[in-house]
Amino acid sequence: MSSTLFRTKKVEQSILDTEEPEHALKKSLSALDLTVFGVGVIIGTGIFVLTGTVAKNNAGPAVALAFVAAGVACALAALCYAEFASTVPVAGSAYTFSYASLGELPAWIIGWDLVLEFALGTAVVAVGWSGYVQSLMDNAGWEMPAALGSREGAGEFGFDILAAALVLVLTCILVLGMKLSARITSLVVAIKVAVVLTVIIAGAFLIDGDNYDPFIPKQQAVDAGESLQAPLIQLMFGWAPSNFGVMGIFTAASVVFFAFIGFDVVATAAEETKNPQRDMPRGIIGSLLICTTLYVAVSIVVTGMQPYSELSVDAPLADAFKATGHPWFAGFISFGAAVGLTTVCMILLLGQTRVFFAMSRDGLLPRFFSHVHPKFRTPHRPTILLGVIIAILAGFTPLTELAALVNIGTLFAFVVVAIGVLVLRRTRPDLHRSFRTPWVPVIPVLSVCASLWLMINLPAETWVRFGIWMVGGFFVYFLYGRSHSRLGRHEETTVGQIMKPPRGDAQ
Repeated sequence: MSSTLFRTKKVEQSILDTEEPEHALKKSLSALDLTVFGVGVIIGTGIFVLTGTVAKNNAGPAVALAFVAAGVACALAALCYAEFASTVPVAGSAYTFSYASLGELPAWIIGWDLVLEFALGTAVVAVGWSGYVQSLMDNAGWEMPAALGSREGAGEFGFDILAAALVLVLTCILVLGMKLSARITSLVVAIKVAVVLTVIIAGAFLIDGDNYDPFIPKQQAVDAGESLQAPLIQLMFGWAPSNFGVMGIFTAASVVFFAFIGFDVVATAAEETKNPQRDMPRGIIGSLLICTTLYVAVSIVVTGMQPYSELSVDAPLADAFKATGHPWFAGFISFGAAVGLTTVCMILLLGQTRVFFAMSRDGLLPRFFSHVHPKFRTPHRPTILLGVIIAILAGFTPLTELAALVNIGTLFAFVVVAIGVLVLRRTRPDLHRSFRTPWVPVIPVLSVCASLWLMINLPAETWVRFGIWMVGGFFVYFLYGRSHSRLGRHEETTVGQIMKPPRGDAQ
């Protein structure tokens, strides 16, 4: 059984599958499109919310260094993703990479993980978008009926119609084609980046240098029960994480890391890229560098505008401008956040449908979902199915506590991809690699360590929920995926042909 669970799918076979007419996606994306997708999904609520939270609770003005530390951790993973995406330019991202290097069961686990990650991420972002839009409507004197607004005011049987409508509209756009999605994303990202740059430039003239003193506030101990990290690190090294101080920066990094979640979604579009060997590394690494620069600049500005201890947790940028006598920027920032979240939602939905499509093409999920639209060349069946399910989730289900599952799912994918680079370098040294992760095995090992470090910062409840989802995934695999795997059926056919006696010996 172990040999079947860890059977790998050859890279050549994965690429050959993409050429089947009824399962082939249209190649229309450039390096610029991929970079725009990356920036579009990374810059979301994180830049508008997390800055104030971690500055006030963990790092003070040194939150800028926390963003740098988190950016470095993401860069380590990005280098591993870039090698895989250029070597195996097939839809599915970490799922496809795992299938080529670690085997079928690990690939199923990571695919199952990504389906949950992107689904919850899309629903949570859609609800956040709905909140920003309702806030803007309230400012304009329009009020949504309680039963159709956000869940906070909707009551027991309320339905967040704005969140659900957004998901359904984006589903239609994704069905109509990747180029249309890329054009809409480019327009929205341009607006979003313009808002962020305006905040940085305008806020720079309102900085008070005294607010940076002290830049790294005095260290304070944290409650050992807040995360898994405290008892584990204290046991291994004799010290625990802290608020403020140098260690507070690393504690903050584990929080602001979640503002970077999304760059890995770029890898799911590898199969729809014109020149993936050249453009995938550029799109993944380029988008990460741009967003890290913007995050650091925003954190420096906002902590310079207002003392870190007075920053708002819910809307730090908008409230900082209010505190300095510029309330007009509050509405402007809310507008930028509302516009920006549309691309975050769309690209997360894009990533999920491509992973689902790749798994169904391999037979681990029903093959019905692996057929592309005859005109638009998009995976319309999984896109419509998942779009409707996520719209219902966004409309009805309280997802606040489950949102942390998005974080642990992403970090788990980072670990698997980094290990996969090491394994494939050893098992397939002959493969042509247009981009090679530098300093192997150092970079992949550091990526694994950084991701695990951040994972153990997460609450224990998140690990429990993640474990329950994974157990469910094992049941689905052994009840359906393992017996319907195309790779498994191909092996059975090959073995049958070998064992079948020649016709002359049949007597």
